[in-house]
Amino acid sequence: MSTDEAVLREAVMAALRTVRDPELGDDLVSLEMIKNVTVRDGQVHVVVELTTPACPQKAAIGQNVEKAVAGVAGIEQVTVELTARVRGAPAPTELLPDVRNIVAVGAGKGGVGKSTVSVLLAVGLARAGAKVGLMDADVYGPSIPGMLGIEAAQPEVAGERIVPVEAAGLKVISIGLMIPPGEAVIWRGPMIHNAIRQFIEHVDWGDLDYLIVDLPPGTGDVPLTLAQTIPMTGAVVVCTPQKVALADAMRAARMYEKLNVPVLGMIENMSYFVAPDTGVEYDLFGKDGVWRAAEQARIPFLGAIPINVAIRVSGDEGTPQSVFERNPQGVSEAVTGVVQQVAARISVHQRRRQAEPGEKT
Repeated sequence: MSTDEAVLREAVMAALRTVRDPELGDDLVSLEMIKNVTVRDGQVHVVVELTTPACPQKAAIGQNVEKAVAGVAGIEQVTVELTARVRGAPAPTELLPDVRNIVAVGAGKGGVGKSTVSVLLAVGLARAGAKVGLMDADVYGPSIPGMLGIEAAQPEVAGERIVPVEAAGLKVISIGLMIPPGEAVIWRGPMIHNAIRQFIEHVDWGDLDYLIVDLPPGTGDVPLTLAQTIPMTGAVVVCTPQKVALADAMRAARMYEKLNVPVLGMIENMSYFVAPDTGVEYDLFGKDGVWRAAEQARIPFLGAIPINVAIRVSGDEGTPQSVFERNPQGVSEAVTGVVQQVAARISVHQRRRQAEPGEKT
């Protein structure tokens, strides 16, 4: 590199220090997101490493980088390459050292679509380019295999490790893959505790950016076992807008706080219905109930998912990818927005943990 190009590169780096990540709140250079800057004959190539492939600000960051660098005197052309590397905790967990983020998806009561949201969240992250696992910890009602179309699959055993079933770009484990179809699970607390520990300690999850854990509804044994066994990145609470569901959801949120599990945010499911023939929106269970509850509790609101036939069909047919491949009444856009917001909150949380490793976040 010539002296002139070295000087120009320093000017480019100075310009990049003016570009901030809207979610993380600091400049890209300080965040160590600028991975390479090449300057040659007035042309600049900048490699930006995002903290998640599902970054909701991806396009804005790319545009801001291009605009800032283009404003440097002597620059004729700018190309920006966006890559991603998901950050994890400052110290990896002993039991799952190659899993960067463990995210529980819970609900205060049944029937709010928690498992559906778990599947859509996991599939959405995987489609964005992340390495994702899905643990069905809803022992009494293991619906994940059906939603992924793998009811007949059985996990293999390699040595002393259980190999997850792969479906829709995910690594999946569920008690529903280990018992005969339709058989009821009639277990007391200690058996549930042992099953969850097996899913953590004896499953070969491998290298994952995100492990999504679908919890049973309520505030029972499973969340307690998880919190006592592994340090979770955080929990997402799923709720519908009506008052009775909101009251139970807030109890679940308080439970996570008592277990020292950060609440990453709340998702409003079955939020509204858009009639396919008229385009009229109906608020079947009320409007903005979860948003108001989250705001009052100072918990991030992660978005709303509508009632839509496409979501129901995807669950019945075991084809969750179809929700993202079509966009009837804006359902794909809504679900993708929720996925991106969850990913963003995880990145923000991990950034805080890295900045203040001795602090509770």
